[in-house]
Amino acid sequence: MSGSVHRRTGRLQSGGDRRIIRGEVSSLSNQVLIFDTTLRDGEQSPGVRLAMSEKLEVGHALVDIGVDIIEAGFPISSPGDFESVNTLARELKGVTICGLTRARAKDIDVAAEALEPAERRRIHTGLGVSDNHLQHKLRMTRDQALEAGVAAVKHARQYTDDIEYFMEDSGRADRDYVYRVVENIIAAGATTINVPDTTGYTIPMEYFDMIRGIIEHVPNSDKAVFSCHCHNDLGMATANTLAGVQAGARQVEVTVNGIGERAGNTSLEEVVVALKIRQDRFGLDTSVDTKKLLHLSKMVSRLTGMIVQRNKAVVGANAYAHSSGIHQDGVLKERSTYEIIDPTLVGAEKSEIILTARSGRHGLKHRLTELGFSFTEDRFERIYEAFLRVADTKSEVDEEDLRELVR
Repeated sequence: MSGSVHRRTGRLQSGGDRRIIRGEVSSLSNQVLIFDTTLRDGEQSPGVRLAMSEKLEVGHALVDIGVDIIEAGFPISSPGDFESVNTLARELKGVTICGLTRARAKDIDVAAEALEPAERRRIHTGLGVSDNHLQHKLRMTRDQALEAGVAAVKHARQYTDDIEYFMEDSGRADRDYVYRVVENIIAAGATTINVPDTTGYTIPMEYFDMIRGIIEHVPNSDKAVFSCHCHNDLGMATANTLAGVQAGARQVEVTVNGIGERAGNTSLEEVVVALKIRQDRFGLDTSVDTKKLLHLSKMVSRLTGMIVQRNKAVVGANAYAHSSGIHQDGVLKERSTYEIIDPTLVGAEKSEIILTARSGRHGLKHRLTELGFSFTEDRFERIYEAFLRVADTKSEVDEEDLRELVR
């Protein structure tokens, strides 16, 4: 089929060659859907509890930044979660609202009720697929789990035709069984297949092979969008997610600042900016307005109380800060020598030159010029010598220190 899918309406538009999957895009598309689970998986971070007003604040910000799907909660888990999903479904417009369920009819019924006010609703159901989960958690055989999954999808179809099915712990599952599950679940009516590395176990090449293997070995794989849901236990959530996208996945499940259970989830800002910066490699787009990423990151940090580490990629306080004299000299001559991301791309004002004992003359002269000072070379050298003495006693020489040196 020729044409493309409008992100908000799902209607066919003129343009490149894409397959249309019930209003979403398939693995042939150059659009990656952003499925944000900050308000569901992210809120599962120990110590995090958001009030309804705070969830709405985050929800509106996610809509404003341009995410495609918001997973609003797990409706049957508590009255509070039901209220959250129901309220977000009623208040947030221009986005798909998703509710998580187990593969149980009652869960699905409750989720459908909570999602009823949504402009566009998605039910996200599923079961584990690894032998570990089947034996130790679900107490089911492979056939029993598959039968329950198919029944859950068919039950959910009476409420919406936007059904996502998660195969929990796919990273440790038998590949042939995964192929069998995917084929049967798509045949039952699922439109998105979530392939979670639930325990953060896989490495990028493995995750790439798993997504590529599913697409190549499952006969009806062209009837669904494949989604990456990776955890960061080994520090590879973003790398695995990008590997999955390269393999043909066209949805990524992410959280702001990478918050979530244990070591967290894939970071929204890291994936979006990686796809943008490495357009040459991926050739893919998202709907996210990157200039609002830093504001969103700070909001979620403030509301959750989870401080963003200073050296966090893309949104950390040090992400665009330079203290080494060699780096400062290069950046001041040409930003791209040491920065691959323009700070303004994510909403930061500019790069920062941080003065320390490792800073050089170029960095010091730059900071003094920013403060409005200009000196002869002899006078500057005396200030530089004094600066080094001060810098050896402090972790950072700030503006007040500089003014004192000049005085």
